[in-house]
Amino acid sequence: MRIHFLGVGKMGLPMAMHLRAAGHALTVSDLSADRLQLARAQGLAVAQDATSAIAQAEVIFSSLPNDAALRGGAAQVAAAARPGSIYVDTSTVSQQASADAAQYCAASGVRYMRATVSGNNMMAEKAQLTVMVSGPRDAYDEVFGLLKLLGPNHFYLGQAEEARLMKLIVNLMIAQTSAMLSEGLTLGRKGGLDWHDMWQVLGASAVASPIIKAKAVQLVERDFTPTFTVEQMIKDMDLILGAAAASHVPLPQTAMTQQLMHAAMAQGCAAEDYAAVIKVMERSAGLSIKLDQSSASQQD
Repeated sequence: MRIHFLGVGKMGLPMAMHLRAAGHALTVSDLSADRLQLARAQGLAVAQDATSAIAQAEVIFSSLPNDAALRGGAAQVAAAARPGSIYVDTSTVSQQASADAAQYCAASGVRYMRATVSGNNMMAEKAQLTVMVSGPRDAYDEVFGLLKLLGPNHFYLGQAEEARLMKLIVNLMIAQTSAMLSEGLTLGRKGGLDWHDMWQVLGASAVASPIIKAKAVQLVERDFTPTFTVEQMIKDMDLILGAAAASHVPLPQTAMTQQLMHAAMAQGCAAEDYAAVIKVMERSAGLSIKLDQSSASQQD
């Protein structure tokens, strides 16, 4: 199958590589020269002319950073793609931006699939993403074999923006998990519990969800290397709270967690993993963020 992939960032690049590895004729494009250089280094074919590549493709995928990028990408696809082709977008964006993209595609006879994914870049590399899809059912059936290359779990949720909302709900609960950990672990440290002991108990307890187990791998060693940054989580939480406001749904805990994320950004943690809210809570409790200086009277 002829496929063009728009956007080879941290998530797009491994997804594109899985499609290529399955034997499909794949080209890629990106606005970043650095990402294109990395794509070439991984053996992917970079399109000299993205518009021409889109016109030749049977399926167009995209992984884009925000609403504006999706609107721009969808407009480009709508202008260049052949009627009847399928556009599969995997981005985390607002329902309104996605609805706008749907209008562009409908006017050009392009079938538009919202295929949001749950998982980080490491899960994308291992083809372990969960895929949530909405859009025309016939198009879903046609691209299901491609979506299977991205991960083992797939859910068809409806004809319109259902997949966009479901992704925001998943990310809402992921963000809330970080807030829960920040409070529980800070209480434990302030009360004299050992950091490593707490993670061992949590991993064997009733709260040992997949996300907690995944975060434990790095956090047990106080490693805040990002799988998803504070800055990225703030962007997603803005989308979550925007969706809630549009439906008149109060999300008080989510709003408080967003404030924790902003505090982490203010404290210089914008590029760290979103779990850096743990350090925000520790500082607020008068704890050092260094385990070798764990006295409650010391402040980092």
